[in-house]
Amino acid sequence: MSEAVNRAWTMASRPDGEPIAENFEIVESPIPTPKHGEVLIRTQYMSLDPYMRGRMRSGPSYATPLQLGEVMTGEVVARVEQSESHLYKVGDTVRANIGWQEWAAVGAHTVRPVNSDLGPISTAVGILGMPGMTAYFGLLEVLKPRAGDTLVVSAASGAVGAVVGQIGKLNGCFVIGVAGSDEKCAYTIDELGFNAGINYKTQDVSAELARLSPTGVDCYFDNVGGPVSDAVFENLALKSRVAICGQISQYNASTPPQGPRNMAALIRTRTTIEGFLVYDFELQHEIARTRIANWIKDGSLKYKEDVVEGFEKAPEAFIGLLNGQNFGKLLVKLSD
Repeated sequence: MSEAVNRAWTMASRPDGEPIAENFEIVESPIPTPKHGEVLIRTQYMSLDPYMRGRMRSGPSYATPLQLGEVMTGEVVARVEQSESHLYKVGDTVRANIGWQEWAAVGAHTVRPVNSDLGPISTAVGILGMPGMTAYFGLLEVLKPRAGDTLVVSAASGAVGAVVGQIGKLNGCFVIGVAGSDEKCAYTIDELGFNAGINYKTQDVSAELARLSPTGVDCYFDNVGGPVSDAVFENLALKSRVAICGQISQYNASTPPQGPRNMAALIRTRTTIEGFLVYDFELQHEIARTRIANWIKDGSLKYKEDVVEGFEKAPEAFIGLLNGQNFGKLLVKLSD
């Protein structure tokens, strides 16, 4: 590629169901020149996350949907290549919401520094970034687990679920992870220290939960919705708590799917259900980031990254993410 060209993946058309390659298009433009107060940054890692599928919808949501021709939304880790601001110098590493593109000139006040002392720079959009913050606050501030609680985590081997389960263990919970393969379940148990795992593709989730938690599930961290959540609802304990983080099983649905029909169970158990966004706790992110980094350094927390090499592979990797093909935090590596 010419050094004078920026490439960006845009939304060429809205998906009808599962995204396909034709929904995405690469657009080339000149590399921008930063103005006063701006920095020119070059992407090193692009984060791919399930929420991006929601931005491709036209309906109402917590964020403005993408318009046709817009750059796919997302956060990156990038290097400052030119600075017209006193806030950053050439060579600094930053986080920025510039979407799926290689270069961008942005206001220096809109990017955040990456502290490489806390961990590899890729973790700035993983366990030390939005996924890690989501896990930390969704568990500790929404579910508020108590020692001895049974905690169930769906998408347990993913970027968020893996952290939820490990912090749950640190807080004295009996942790059950639900994932889509025996390999992923084994990883959560053998590597991350979960107490048990359920393969939702080959096992009866409701029956396994009844066996593993005969007194009921106290806390449920929901990343997927759908039949897995239905099964958990059948096994909730009295005064249980449910945190709704994501509904990845429904993101590709062309029409709204049938919701859970066993809501009467929530009356019996007096369950509290709360949806949340990671940005609800933004003022506390730095505290959480430091705690998570310390847990990583002392071996209390582990993480797994699924790194795809090459800007061109972003759509394919994203489609795979929505089908559960990734194993760990999904990243696209563009440059060193």
